[in-house]
Amino acid sequence: MTEVRDPRTGRVERLLAPPSPERLRELVAGLRAAQPAWLALGTDGRAAALHAWADELAAAAEPLTAALLADTGRQYESAMEAGQVVAMARRWADAAGDLLTPVTMPSRVVPGIALETGPRPYPLVGVISPWNFPLLLGLIDAIPALAAGCAVIVKPSEVTPRFIAPLRDTILRVPALRDVVRVVEGAGDVGAALIPMVDAVCFTGSVPTGRLVGAAAAAVFIPAFLELGGKDPAIVLPGTDLERASSALLWGAVANAGQSCLSIERIYVHKSIADELVRLLIAKADQVTLAWPEPGDGMLGPLIDPVQAGIIEAQLADAVAKGATVHSGGVIEEHGGGRWIRPTVLTGVSQDMAIMQEETFGPILPVATFDTVEQAVALANDSAFGLSGAVFGPDEEAAAAVARRLDVGAVSINDAALTALIHEGEKNSFRGSGLGGSRMGAASIRRFVRKQTLITNHSPTRDPWWHTP
Repeated sequence: MTEVRDPRTGRVERLLAPPSPERLRELVAGLRAAQPAWLALGTDGRAAALHAWADELAAAAEPLTAALLADTGRQYESAMEAGQVVAMARRWADAAGDLLTPVTMPSRVVPGIALETGPRPYPLVGVISPWNFPLLLGLIDAIPALAAGCAVIVKPSEVTPRFIAPLRDTILRVPALRDVVRVVEGAGDVGAALIPMVDAVCFTGSVPTGRLVGAAAAAVFIPAFLELGGKDPAIVLPGTDLERASSALLWGAVANAGQSCLSIERIYVHKSIADELVRLLIAKADQVTLAWPEPGDGMLGPLIDPVQAGIIEAQLADAVAKGATVHSGGVIEEHGGGRWIRPTVLTGVSQDMAIMQEETFGPILPVATFDTVEQAVALANDSAFGLSGAVFGPDEEAAAAVARRLDVGAVSINDAALTALIHEGEKNSFRGSGLGGSRMGAASIRRFVRKQTLITNHSPTRDPWWHTP
């Protein structure tokens, strides 16, 4: 049985309660049976239901935030997460009608032929979500899928299941949603069991598990939308406002204790300004306090999954053994049974270190220098990942010119990790960071529909259109 632990104390609170295989099949059958009626509501009817759900999510902000705090041990990010899902539900409720409107047109090839192209949603979408932002990433695919007319079953991470109960309560208070959304507890075996039961699968998590999900989806011939890991680079050009850049880089690396796929995990700075940037990063990192003993006592929450603490520790040991210097932080601390690490600034790093190649998922800022822009771009692109990145420059044009050369899906200009907050722009994951359509922008909802075209012959003649007298 899987144990549910408190990340702040390390104590086992209870055992996970996954559905039995029989119960899982029953849930799936019920979702499939209810989906046609949900689709028949049309975009306006579904929008009304999603707005009603947004109202319930907003009203439940307190219990949702409390559950997320228990799941993750952090306070500020949990409150922000609860607010973001309300805005997300309203945004997709308002956008679905325009994005899913059928298109009609006459054939430009054959007179008398008309075409009507419209969306046909996948009846049932499975969502397998991670532990770093349990509510947000549990719903970031589920809400647009619902707007598209799909039924949805969500299997969040076994590490953070407490938010499920208050989330279920909000769903039950919206009659139109009750039978088309299910959220279930479970470990990897439940996620694996779901894949052959659904018509499309969305997965957010590690690259190794993402590969398994993709292979399992291919085996049953369903689409898989995979949002995987990142090793986001930041480039700092000469002439950059270093006060601004250092604050942005610190936030991009340290928010949620670095436990985000779009955290800044590599910094490349021109050697002429490197000393000053490092000085500012260290000074600002030293001001970040731990949220201990109470969640509101500081800024930095605990490491949610104890397994990640071991990965961070191993990467730091490898870096130091290969010549890196730790200027702040650098040690896994234990407080009250939980594991914590303070913002850690490293210099003397090189591309052969694990901390420059493998996803860290912690508040670590490794700083390397470059001589030319060409070298900076090559270093930033020297990665198995390609999720997002950042470029800081003396002006927006100079930064954007470098940003366009990066092999990543989104680049923040003179800021960091903006994709955590700005979801309007479409972006794809490059390289090992994922596969499938963008979960942001208009493509997010369109991923969940297939196009069907009705081709009608309006010609009065009884002869086939290709017949020539």
